[in-house]
Amino acid sequence: MTEKAILCIDDERIILDSLKSQISREFEGDFTIEVAESADEGMEVIEEMVEDGVRVLIIVSDWLMPGMKGDEFLIGVHQRFPEIVKVMLTGQADEKALERAFKEANLYKVIKKPWEKDELIGVIKSGLEITS
Repeated sequence: MTEKAILCIDDERIILDSLKSQISREFEGDFTIEVAESADEGMEVIEEMVEDGVRVLIIVSDWLMPGMKGDEFLIGVHQRFPEIVKVMLTGQADEKALERAFKEANLYKVIKKPWEKDELIGVIKSGLEITS
């Protein structure tokens, strides 16, 4: 059976810890939960997992990060790995960036910060349904 993963990307460690904790509690080891603190690190993690035969199902990415914005990152991911479901978690994305991500990255959903755990888990569950 192929190992499956969910990847969370945010430049704030406290956000990543919270996301990983909430997602891990809900899915109880059904998935590997990986985190990255930048878009570059996120791409490295995806490449390593794919190389190791891990199927990355969902990415939950922040928009406002140093170096590369979330929409640019998700577009890059979509060009290389179109099957991954992409979710943006943000408190600050502008409308043009969101429109671009929906159009060019096949963005699945946007979750506003601060998020509600039930909304996060609901979006992940519905996103998982389209990955099977």
